[in-house]
Amino acid sequence: MSRSAARQRATRETTVEVALDLDGPTGTVAASTGLPFFDHMLDQVGRHGGFDLDVRAEGDLHVDAHHTVEDVGILLGETFREALGDKAGVRRFASGLYPLDEALVEVALDLSGRPHVAYDVPFGEVLPLGDPPFNPEMAEHFWHSFAVAAGITLHVTKRAGRNTHHVVEATFKGVSRCLRDAVRVEGGGVPSTKGSL
Repeated sequence: MSRSAARQRATRETTVEVALDLDGPTGTVAASTGLPFFDHMLDQVGRHGGFDLDVRAEGDLHVDAHHTVEDVGILLGETFREALGDKAGVRRFASGLYPLDEALVEVALDLSGRPHVAYDVPFGEVLPLGDPPFNPEMAEHFWHSFAVAAGITLHVTKRAGRNTHHVVEATFKGVSRCLRDAVRVEGGGVPSTKGSL
């Protein structure tokens, strides 16, 4: 059974297309949003999630990156939820500690169907990344938009880190690794006493 989906979203602010295969048979990852640092982070989602992923977005970057990042998060979450289907046999839960040099991020998630986000990743001085700039604070907004649209309970906590790039990248790698573990099929039924997630 293929666990894949493709969706589109168009508003007056952005046009976004996402194609996702959770089982990543080809190892193909591509992202083009007009924000090079954000593209780099989306590449981490595909590679560390073990997904085939293609994200294309055009947005009102002359205003700022907010709408583009938010709408990519929403559509990626909706596409992820569709690709998961009824979640039969998935591990459901995943957690871990993820280092990147001096940065250390803790992630825990549940494919619960009940969106909740607890994101505690403070920065000292906020340093925009890339050109056009990606505001590191938008990482929280991306994961919140993704988790709500996907129906995921997500906890992300910074344990250590000074370098802004390292901290943000550790969150993307960590969440992606947990998604990879949580979607892994290891049983036959839906892992819930309710019978659905």
